[in-house]
Amino acid sequence: MAHLPHVVARIPVSLTPVSPARTVARLVLGGFLAFAGITHLTVARKEFRAQVPPWVPLTADTVVVASGVVEIALGTALLAAPKQRTSVGWVVAAFFVAIFPGNISQAVTHTDGFSLNSDAARSVRLLFQPLLVLWALWSTGALKSWRASR
Repeated sequence: MAHLPHVVARIPVSLTPVSPARTVARLVLGGFLAFAGITHLTVARKEFRAQVPPWVPLTADTVVVASGVVEIALGTALLAAPKQRTSVGWVVAAFFVAIFPGNISQAVTHTDGFSLNSDAARSVRLLFQPLLVLWALWSTGALKSWRASR
């Protein structure tokens, strides 16, 4: 991840057109992120605290609020900045990687949250995080653009 800014800097801003499927996937992901961010700040705040690892040196509520604000910003960028979609795609993918330790912590500490009240449910959830990373990279054309630049 140390080289991510360098990679993002090499991605061209003027992009080739993307397929309607990628566009719809990007907009759905943007809506999902914005909605999740709003729920971080409102109705699901307590549930999101369950995902904050105990070793994080901030209060769980601070982490939940900060991650909610970031999710709203990323979701908005996916929805409203199509010319920057590849750069935003890399940032969204990095965000999904950055929050993955919270999902691992929830599984390891056997913490219930979001109806994930069994080890099996928490373990299955771990399998979906890489899919979110791929969704961000595919729907924004980030991987395609990166390959083309090489």
